[in-house]
Amino acid sequence: MLKAVGVTAAGAMIPPQAYVELVPRPVEFRPDPFSRPPDRPVTAIVAGAGNRGNVYASFSEKFPAELKIVGFAEPIPFRSDRFTRRYSIPPERRFMTWEDIFKVKKFADAVIITTPDALHYGPAMAALGMGYDILLEKPIAQTWQQCSEIMNLAIAEDRVVGICHVLRYAPFFRKLKEVVDSGALGRMVSIQLMEPVEHIHMSHSFVRGNWRNAKESNPMLLAKSCHDLDLLTWLIGKHCIRIGSFGSLTWFKSENAPAGSTDRCTAGCTLEGECPYSASKIYYRDRTWLHHMDLPEAGDKGPAILEHLKNGPYGRCVYHCDNDVVDHQVVSMEFEEGITASFNMEAHTSYARRRIRIMGTEGDIVGDEKDLYVSNFKTGQTVRWNVDEQAASSSGHGGGDYGLAHAFVQAVSQHDPAPLSTTIASAMESHLMAFRAEESRADGSMKPVGAAR
Repeated sequence: MLKAVGVTAAGAMIPPQAYVELVPRPVEFRPDPFSRPPDRPVTAIVAGAGNRGNVYASFSEKFPAELKIVGFAEPIPFRSDRFTRRYSIPPERRFMTWEDIFKVKKFADAVIITTPDALHYGPAMAALGMGYDILLEKPIAQTWQQCSEIMNLAIAEDRVVGICHVLRYAPFFRKLKEVVDSGALGRMVSIQLMEPVEHIHMSHSFVRGNWRNAKESNPMLLAKSCHDLDLLTWLIGKHCIRIGSFGSLTWFKSENAPAGSTDRCTAGCTLEGECPYSASKIYYRDRTWLHHMDLPEAGDKGPAILEHLKNGPYGRCVYHCDNDVVDHQVVSMEFEEGITASFNMEAHTSYARRRIRIMGTEGDIVGDEKDLYVSNFKTGQTVRWNVDEQAASSSGHGGGDYGLAHAFVQAVSQHDPAPLSTTIASAMESHLMAFRAEESRADGSMKPVGAAR
């Protein structure tokens, strides 16, 4: 399974000059004490057959003894037809909306909820009410009250609810957690984490795309970076006491539109050829970032792409959209025992892959989701671990997508959340931190956090 849920990464990190002795070490994860073959495949319904729904459903194709997709809901005809063919779903198990799933008698073990962010609360509450276990795409919901209601109903119904914080299952972060828990750093003192979103990713998802508007989706800290707050709480293993944040939308707004720009890149913009955010270049000429467009599976995709650029959201000028989420944000945190942490979300980068530094009393760590350097102060030795050399790959998010799916199947088949690191209970504190951080960003004051449930 480790080979199947490994990692894909590219590029390299230059170690600090003080790190002179690099000793490769293989990954040696402890055996998973919870993993055992299910008696039968877990059956699941997918609510939302878009990008994420297809990712988790595809686990059933690679591991048919673990998961079987038996139904779905999807209002877009192209996606519905594609999903029907791919998983041989009969007509009576194909639904138009998530509400339609719950109008018939329960017919599966679990519901995989990959609807848009604003549509997480409704299907989660309905599924729990009918006795389904749930795999819920992050974030849990749009408000703290909604998150709490889902959590409380999950407890009352004794259901497994997994949250898609997939990075915990990626080999890089598993190795990082193993080093931290080993005590090799001594007492933890501080963590610095940065998420470089990468400028084209920002323009695609958070300026033109589905997560551009906080009311329609969520603030950036929840929509994108709740992964990072979850990683911090997981690595530190203690409660956050207080939190503060500031940030803003600096660049992607109409006042920064250059002279000669038009509402759409295809509408005669005189700067299209030199603009780094040209939709014509990104989507049509380079044929990249097409996974949120409904394109034909065969034949020339060019005409369909041009139609999207002329009439769909991805053809809009990045300076003339209805986006309002921040393009840079800083979060400062204090945890129990005086541990401090900082997080930066940065859209204006030419690169991706998170950068992390962990400082302890006896050593420190530097990593970039590919290379991990662990330094020991007493010996002066630095150990290097590299995901390309010590892990294989077969799914996205550095192998985390299938790692999560496997853990969820184990939890459902055993009716025990123990195999699942990312239960809703584990995600509540990082979500509370995100809500408090947004309050801080709005009014400029530090906010208390504490334990959450």
